[in-house]
Amino acid sequence: MDARILVVDDEKLIVKGIRYSLEQEGMEVDCAYDGIEAVNMARKKEYDVILLDVMLPGLTGYEVCQKLREKSDVPIIMLTAKSEDIDKIMGLEYGADDYVTKPFNILEVKARIKAIIRRNRQGRSEEPVKKSFEGAGLKLDVESRRVFVSDVEINLTAREFDILELLVFNPDKVYSREMLLEIIWKDDYQGDARTVDVHVRRLREKIEENPGSPKYVHTKWGVGYYFHVDE
Repeated sequence: MDARILVVDDEKLIVKGIRYSLEQEGMEVDCAYDGIEAVNMARKKEYDVILLDVMLPGLTGYEVCQKLREKSDVPIIMLTAKSEDIDKIMGLEYGADDYVTKPFNILEVKARIKAIIRRNRQGRSEEPVKKSFEGAGLKLDVESRRVFVSDVEINLTAREFDILELLVFNPDKVYSREMLLEIIWKDDYQGDARTVDVHVRRLREKIEENPGSPKYVHTKWGVGYYFHVDE
């Protein structure tokens, strides 16, 4: 698979093992061993996926993720030695797309990477559908994957954009967390459905003037999420 991966971990033996395994799949692999180096490399070069350890010198994985999300929607898979839900949720809060808990099976890591790359490339290879939405101060353009609120561009992650796109073009249709996982994450995610709640909360914090009283993305309590605006 022709892909460019950045592996970030201060444990050089782990990095060496991951690099060797991914290169056997035909991937180009760069490595960073601290948070500052990771940020610099990711800003200078485009990657298909970043594998990012949480515990890093210089900057933590969370801080790296947060800095990258300021200007990039590159898929990020967090590597964490902790299995507690709060650590997984923290990674998602800072903008990660997925997580793998150490000790991990390299076959699982490769499967996650391949699934993300395959999904992204399928989206790019399909004939773009010229869809756009504009109303109530919100503008969304599918082809360029850009979102504006009150004419100010909002930087969304790939997952956040996918959720918003689905809801916007299916107004008033309520999607449960399980439905959103099936449609947006597809078969490459086996984690907790609460992941959806984290992504929706981050989305609201970016596009809503008052996330606690949303104007666009609403909650049907006990059911799921839906999009509605009063024109």
